[in-house]
Amino acid sequence: MRALRRFTVRAALPEALMPLSQLVTNLRWSWHPETRDLFEALDPELWRRCNNDPVKVLGEVSAERLAALSTDRRFLRRLQDAVDDLDDYLSAEHWYQSLGPDAPRTIAYFSAEFGITEVLPQYSGGLGILAGDHLKAASDLGVPLIGVGLLYRAGYFEQGLSADGWQLEHYPSLDPHGLPVKLLRQPDGSAVVISVPLPEGRTLHAHVWRAQVGRVSLLLLDSDIEENAPAERTVTDRLYGGDEDHRLRQEMLLGIGGVRALRAYCQLTGTPQPEVFHANEGHAGFQGVERIRELTESHGLSFPEALQAVRAGTVFTTHTPVPAGIDRFPRALIERYFAGFGVPLDQLIPLGAEEDPAKFNMAHMGLRLGQRANGVSQLHGHVSRGMFRDLWPGFDEADVPIGSITNGVHAPTWTARELVELGTQTSRAGDPVESRGPVSFDGVDRIPSSELWATRRMLRARLVDEVRRRLRDTALSRGAAEAEVGWTDGAFDPDVLTIGFARRVPSYKRLTLMLRDPARLKALLLDPERPIQLVIAGKSHPADDGGKQLIQQMVKFADDPEIRHRIAFLPGYDIGMARYLYWGCDVWLNNPLRPLEACGTSGMKAALNGGLNLSIRDGWWDEWFDGQNGWAIPTADGVADHDRRDEVEARAIYDLLSTQVLPRFYETDRDGIPTRWVEMVRHTLRETGPKVLATRMVRDYVEQLYVPAAGSARSMADGGYAPARTEAHWRARILESWSGVRVAHVEATGAGDTPEIGSTLALRAEVELPHLTPADVEVQAAYGRVDDADGLHEVTTVPMEHEQTEGSRHWFTATLPLERTGAFGYTVRVLPHSEHLATPAELGLVRSA
Repeated sequence: MRALRRFTVRAALPEALMPLSQLVTNLRWSWHPETRDLFEALDPELWRRCNNDPVKVLGEVSAERLAALSTDRRFLRRLQDAVDDLDDYLSAEHWYQSLGPDAPRTIAYFSAEFGITEVLPQYSGGLGILAGDHLKAASDLGVPLIGVGLLYRAGYFEQGLSADGWQLEHYPSLDPHGLPVKLLRQPDGSAVVISVPLPEGRTLHAHVWRAQVGRVSLLLLDSDIEENAPAERTVTDRLYGGDEDHRLRQEMLLGIGGVRALRAYCQLTGTPQPEVFHANEGHAGFQGVERIRELTESHGLSFPEALQAVRAGTVFTTHTPVPAGIDRFPRALIERYFAGFGVPLDQLIPLGAEEDPAKFNMAHMGLRLGQRANGVSQLHGHVSRGMFRDLWPGFDEADVPIGSITNGVHAPTWTARELVELGTQTSRAGDPVESRGPVSFDGVDRIPSSELWATRRMLRARLVDEVRRRLRDTALSRGAAEAEVGWTDGAFDPDVLTIGFARRVPSYKRLTLMLRDPARLKALLLDPERPIQLVIAGKSHPADDGGKQLIQQMVKFADDPEIRHRIAFLPGYDIGMARYLYWGCDVWLNNPLRPLEACGTSGMKAALNGGLNLSIRDGWWDEWFDGQNGWAIPTADGVADHDRRDEVEARAIYDLLSTQVLPRFYETDRDGIPTRWVEMVRHTLRETGPKVLATRMVRDYVEQLYVPAAGSARSMADGGYAPARTEAHWRARILESWSGVRVAHVEATGAGDTPEIGSTLALRAEVELPHLTPADVEVQAAYGRVDDADGLHEVTTVPMEHEQTEGSRHWFTATLPLERTGAFGYTVRVLPHSEHLATPAELGLVRSA
């Protein structure tokens, strides 16, 4: 017999313990050790049994225990201290409050998933963990961010393994009342209901749940409500599930419903309406369409006019290094769902246009709706400019207006408490969270090597205990008898070099690359003098049978009784498991196909704990590997045969382990300390640690993207959106006239037949601008090193000054310095110019000589 519905019944808190409700509903406890200690003190055994979930603890703790604590003066003092500390955290001014009036009053951050804590399982992998860390760091910095996502009633999935190693998926039914969220309600107590129109006169309704992440509110929309028909109730059933129709409805609810939820929340709470809207990947693209619809209805703007106003305040972040990872919907499906939405289809469809006219590309829409866009590492920015360059035809890849802000991770969430208390994240320069300039965690230099090594060993031993527990539970769940699992008690060793590999399992991350030469890997695992042990985890998408086969291959290898005490695949990878891995692993292995890893933040979390990375130079590691914080696996980029490439790069891993990693780990001094290894750990903590902080990342977003976007949005909104109307008309005129623009003639004087370094070159260009004026364009001289094919490299551009006009012909001049020897070249190009453009390439229009 199955229950019709499920809900959580909590014990009634005595008056003296009521502040516990305030603590449990603010997710700051997920990264604040003292608050977690307080919850554990409610009932230590129950705390462990509830997997450190304070909501479950409060739901199951006995009334007798609560009554006893309500008169325990020591506990009550600790409770009050925790409440006071939270109040101070929420009310104090932080870095953002020093920025002044140019900083946006509110920023909306949209993402399909958020990884805040395992207690709120609304994430699948790196994108969600990054989004959660973004919110936490924004809270620490005082950034007035509001997160917007969906509340998935079954989360992503819980992972198990069959007897033969095949991934099994289980979808738990989540009760929002048993989660650390609160329903957004009207003043009369009724739930706020958000509505999104669907085809055939149907409507998708949603409640809005609010999770408090420190100072930041996270709004999660939930379609499993009585107002919906059965089909609509399942829209928020699970993350990344269902067919195209289902996914489209999810993304409409996230984008359109998300904006409507924001409007309701801000009105109810008095929070200023967002000035900047940040779309974290293409899933949230429809937020821009909804804002366009709002402006056409509220201010009578045309679609092009509203588009200018919306673009100005929109930031788009792409995390996808391959076209196959982009959401693409059939154009016919978009036309069906938006036929009566309130925006003209002939204007909407071009936003998602791509090479295939039958497809609607969500990343393309994100880039066209966002005046500012970025990738998530320097290398990924380069890859993105190449991948999307067709949206800016005629421009060199370097001119494509997609920048990069390298991801970061939230140190208080991911760093072992013992390391923080040891002083590994202190700096003589002051608080690294508040610092505006580069810092190093030089406090680690004051920690004796013996103490640092002892702490690392303790963390490794803690991981070993966790691995043994999970190995035992997994073996039993796969059908082993109790008498067959005794071997798990001696699995792994706290004194053996421990390597971690944990991530999602798409093919490009190459989970099984380490199995390329099974005999050699087995020899490394079983070396009598210098063994290694491997702990591996990761989930494959439920529809990805290829990924599941990789997991099965790994599990079968690890099941071998000869080596199962040295290698383990642990199912159930989540935030809770990940912490043990980051804390305890000595080496973090990462071997994707370069350059398909956009950033890859798991190695950052290991580095914050003194883990050394052994990684392909992809994502963040490409820019921050310095030769002392780990090892770079050589890549076979020029090898087209994937099988051959895997063989070459796997051999490089084995060789690095044998010749560099293992000798350094096992070479100890008279006190048993591997001094050269500890110095690498110390260097990693000191130099790499500050770079990978999420607070550094969020500061970069604020300074490079949010503040400029707020300025642009305010400018466009002046005078009832008069600048947006003017800009739209200017763009229409530019687009209509651009085919007639050309550089008719360029002449150069002054350098002579044998130019020498230090001399100058005078350029004069004749440019035809029919129906345009010199104020409508920027004429640039571009110069630099030239190759044998006349291609320009290391290009510098300078604006050319308008000299004279004859009808539609105009002359522009510039002087170029000859500052380097060797082959030199130049050209002249014409681009549209407006004070409202973020970059000259924004319109994708250019004419060159």
